[in-house]
Amino acid sequence: MLSKTEIEKYAEVLVWALTTARTKPYKKGDIIRISFEWEGLELAEAVFKQCITKGFQPVIRFVETAGMERHFYKKSCLEQLQFIAPGTKELNEKLNGSIFIMAPSSLTHLKEVAPSKITTAMVARKPFRDILWRREDEGSFGWTLCSLPTQALAQAAGLSLKTYTEQIRKACFLDKNDPIGEWKRVFKVGTAIRKRLNSMKIKTLTMEAATWSLQVSLGEQRLWLGQSGHNIPSFEIFTSPDWRGTEGAYFSNLPSFRTGNIVRDVRIGFKKGQAFSVKAAQGEAFVRKMLKSDVGACRVGEFSLTDKRFSRISRFMADTLYDENFGGAYGNAHVALGSAYTNTYRGNPSKLSKKNKADLGYNDSSLHWDLVNTEKKAVTAKLSNGKSVLLYENGEFRI
Repeated sequence: MLSKTEIEKYAEVLVWALTTARTKPYKKGDIIRISFEWEGLELAEAVFKQCITKGFQPVIRFVETAGMERHFYKKSCLEQLQFIAPGTKELNEKLNGSIFIMAPSSLTHLKEVAPSKITTAMVARKPFRDILWRREDEGSFGWTLCSLPTQALAQAAGLSLKTYTEQIRKACFLDKNDPIGEWKRVFKVGTAIRKRLNSMKIKTLTMEAATWSLQVSLGEQRLWLGQSGHNIPSFEIFTSPDWRGTEGAYFSNLPSFRTGNIVRDVRIGFKKGQAFSVKAAQGEAFVRKMLKSDVGACRVGEFSLTDKRFSRISRFMADTLYDENFGGAYGNAHVALGSAYTNTYRGNPSKLSKKNKADLGYNDSSLHWDLVNTEKKAVTAKLSNGKSVLLYENGEFRI
C-alpha cells in the first residue's frame, strides 16, 4: 500500500488539482465536499487536514459500503430509488468544490441488480448533478477525483496488490520528490497541444484501426480540453463532438466494469449519430440495456485521446479513471456514450440554454460511460478548407 509520506503527497496533489480545476480562484470559507469510500479513510483525513489548513469549510460524505449499496438496489421500492435527501439541492447550490476518493471493496456487488433500478436512481439524481454542471460553467464550482489501490481492484485487474499500487504510485508521480511539479510539467505540454488543436478549423475527425473506423463531427464552437486537474491522474485531451455526425464503428478492447457488470470487446455501430448495432464478447445484454437508459444514452458525448509520452500507466486497472488514461505502446482513445461536456463550448457555456445545447449537438443523458481502445490507430482531421491533417498516430499527437 501507499506509505504515509505518499498519502500526504497524494492529498497535496488532490487539493492542488481541485484549485486548478476551477476557473475562478478559491478563497477562505469556500465549501469543499470530501466524499470517500471506507478504504479511503486515511487519504480523506489527509485531504481534510489540507482543506482546513487552507481555510476551506470541508463537508464529509461517507460513500455507502458495497453491502449497503447492494441491499439498497435489491430491496428499494420506486419511492426509495427516487428519494433525494433534504438539503441536497441547497448544498449543491452552495458547494464550491468536490474531492471524491474511490477505494472500492467490491466491483461486482451489483451484478445481480436489475439495470433498470440503477437507471431509475441515476435519472432521479440527474437534476442535482445538472446544478453542479451549471455552477462549474459559471466558474463557481470545481471538482477532482482519485483512486486508491484496493484488493478488489487488483483482483479484477489480474494484478497483485503490490503491482497495482505501483501503477498508482507512478501514474500520480507519488514516487517523485515534487509530484505537483511533475503535474505542472505535464499540464504545460498538454496546454501547448490543446492550443494547436484549438487553432485548427476542424470539421470532422476520423479514427481508424485495423478492423474498424469511426467518424465524428467536431461541431461548431468546440474546444479541446484536458489535464485541467479534474482527475488525478489526467493525461487525456478531449472534446464533446456534435453527436449527430457520428458514423461507422467503434471497438473497445479494454474491459469495462460498470455497476457490478463486466463487458469485454464491445463493438458498436453508429448511423446518423446513434448506436444501431452492438456486439460484445461478454456483457452484450447489459450494454444494450445501458444504451436504452434514456434518449441520449445511445449517442456519443465525448471523444478523447491520450498521448503515451505523458502516461506511465501500462496495465489494465479495472478502473475507468486509469484505463481512460492508459499509456502503453499505443496510448488510448476513448469514446463516451451519453452526456457531453458543455464546457467544451468556445463561448461562455453558462449562457447556453437547453435549446442552444441541443442546436449545437451537445448530447444530454444520465449516462456517461467511457469505452477505451488501446490498439494501434490513427486519427485524421478534415479541415473546413478541405485539407486533411494527421493528428494522432501510434499513441502520439503529431501536430
